[in-house]
Amino acid sequence: MEVLLEKAIDGLNLDRSDWKLVKFGDVAIQQKQTVDRENTDLTRYVKGEHMYSEDLHLRVWGELKDEYLGPAFIRKFEEGDILYGSRRTYLRKVVIAPFEGITSNTTFVMKANEEKIDKRLLPFIMLSEAFSQHSIKNSKGSVNPYVNWKDLSKYEFLLPKLNQQKQIVDLLITMDETLQSDIKVKEGCLTYEKCEEKETFLSHSSEGAIHSPLGLIKSSWRCLTLEQLIDKNFVLSHLDGNHGSFYPANNEFVQEGVPYISANCIDDDKISFIKAKYLTKQRASVFKKGVAINGDILLAHNATVGPVCILETELPKVILSTTLTYYRVNPEKVYRDYLFHFMKSRLFQSQLERVMNQSTRNQVPITTQRKLFFLIPPLLEQQKAIIRLKEYVQLRKFADIKQIQTKKLQKSIINQVF
Repeated sequence: MEVLLEKAIDGLNLDRSDWKLVKFGDVAIQQKQTVDRENTDLTRYVKGEHMYSEDLHLRVWGELKDEYLGPAFIRKFEEGDILYGSRRTYLRKVVIAPFEGITSNTTFVMKANEEKIDKRLLPFIMLSEAFSQHSIKNSKGSVNPYVNWKDLSKYEFLLPKLNQQKQIVDLLITMDETLQSDIKVKEGCLTYEKCEEKETFLSHSSEGAIHSPLGLIKSSWRCLTLEQLIDKNFVLSHLDGNHGSFYPANNEFVQEGVPYISANCIDDDKISFIKAKYLTKQRASVFKKGVAINGDILLAHNATVGPVCILETELPKVILSTTLTYYRVNPEKVYRDYLFHFMKSRLFQSQLERVMNQSTRNQVPITTQRKLFFLIPPLLEQQKAIIRLKEYVQLRKFADIKQIQTKKLQKSIINQVF
């Protein structure tokens, strides 16, 4: 990564001796066109939630006919305009509008002053660390901080002449095209992964198949509730971290000891112990349930619902918070890796979603979990399923790493130049 960055910077042959110090307000022109929504041909709108952090591309938007919008949505933008979220600027929301539409008056709409700056360069400058820090520093308010255009326009930076800007823009656009290609590859991997799940878990031919609550399956497979899996000894233990009166107080957590983990510790199919809290061995010894061990499958079931991981630890035990449930399988009847992949699949995750849609609370209690259905094939077919699904997971993770590396390189170039 560092070698690529050095080559990219050296290729620019930057000489800042004749660069000019400019203010943001000199190169960016705020647009304040308003729209009467009752009398307009515009059909699309953009909210702050449609804009993703550090992503110049608008990937989602809304249709005016589909949703009520508040009175703040009066600002018109045109194709090619830059949209900037002026609230919570630490989120760094900058996008280039791919069409004309409407946004709220808290989203700054701007055009580049093309007499002074290549219009393609301006959004990249807005992604620089220096610009972001200026915006954050000059934001007002504590709950929902915002920056005024007047304060934003005072940001100063060195800008090369127009003929030099093209060289920089060409490199940044090449990097962005590579990044978009990486994103498409990752999306493709996710699509294939979902298709592979269907191919793996469901039968697409009625021949030699039977109907189950989750769909058509091979006749050699079984569709069982969790309660049945426990009764038949497929699952040896199933407990959550509902500790009742033993729940630890904040002042009982220490710097190191026995990990006390919650749903937010699940990161990319693993437990991030950096995010864990810790209890002394003496305090942890009080817990009799919700005590997980290496190899347990963990499900986030409360507040955050759906993430699944396999606990990997050399410690004798880990304490679960009220947001996690563990599944301890009998390896003679079901492979841990198979059950993990099934619980990550849409067949299982959609069951969790249906439970939450029928409730006002974002949780799937342990008693409800026991009514959920699981597809269990013979052990040999479980092994085949594990191999197939792991291949697609690895491809997706490789694409994810490539995307992260490309974005990191792009940010490094932007920050070194500006």
